[in-house]
Amino acid sequence: MVPPPPTNKPHVCLSTIIIMSSMALMDAYLVEQNHGPRKVGICIMVTVGDLCFLIVLRYVAVWVGAEVRTAKRGYAMILWFLYIFVLEIKVYFVYQNYKADRKSLDALARKALTLLLSVCIPVLFVILVAIDHMEYVRVFKKKEEIRNRLFWVVVDLLDVLDIQANLWEPQKKGLPLWAEGLMFFYCYILLLVLPCVSLSEISMQGINISPHKMMLYPILSLVTINIITLFIRGGNMLLYKDNRVSGILMGKNILAIILKTCSFVQYRRQLQSAPPAFGLELQKNSAPPSRAANTQPLTHTQDQPPLPELTSCEHT
Repeated sequence: MVPPPPTNKPHVCLSTIIIMSSMALMDAYLVEQNHGPRKVGICIMVTVGDLCFLIVLRYVAVWVGAEVRTAKRGYAMILWFLYIFVLEIKVYFVYQNYKADRKSLDALARKALTLLLSVCIPVLFVILVAIDHMEYVRVFKKKEEIRNRLFWVVVDLLDVLDIQANLWEPQKKGLPLWAEGLMFFYCYILLLVLPCVSLSEISMQGINISPHKMMLYPILSLVTINIITLFIRGGNMLLYKDNRVSGILMGKNILAIILKTCSFVQYRRQLQSAPPAFGLELQKNSAPPSRAANTQPLTHTQDQPPLPELTSCEHT
């Protein structure tokens, strides 16, 4: 096995602390929800599971810290997928225990569970993106544009977690069983996939990152989060008289639909009105540096020798 390059130890420690602390708090929920001999068995089970997860995390987190200063986020996607996959399994059992014990209306503990997820999950995503460690992005305006785009990802994560939290927070009348299962696993898939799409866009852009080209995540979030979750909240409010529906986040969905639609239309008009030379320049900027360096001597050998003035201008 090839040893990893030098890692960013503060980044590795911070991501590990966030992951293991959230796992430990979820284990505390699972243990406290059981009584008698079953409580001891659950405690042993979650301890063994956390130890196995920590062994895997020890290797993945090192590679994530090694690529934090590069333009790649492949291991960050692996770590995110692994974390959400295990965490949401624990959330599912906590939710089922709350559902089985309808008489226990400990609203403070349920709100604390929602707060735990709404803090740990977005914070880990921000850590994995590591905008401040992107040393190859030297233009402040471009870095701020990337940060603004990733802010939408954080808001979408909170939006999905709000829908999922409606399943375990106190309610007067429960939703049908099929509706609850569909809502939970739909949010589960969104938490798994959409942040990985955003991380993959950063990796595909490479060193010559252009935030205006990162259009895959806005399109997916427009459909899967802003439009579909608007229908989910509207259906819960109108059909099942659910008073836990957040009107503020419904307004956020409507505003996001309007803003993203306007940005798509403006981006399309810009591409149509751009001259052909502008399109060639975009392709040249999106090409890898090694390929551009290999093709440059070939063009010089086929054409006439370049003038010294032109070569100096190209390097500047």
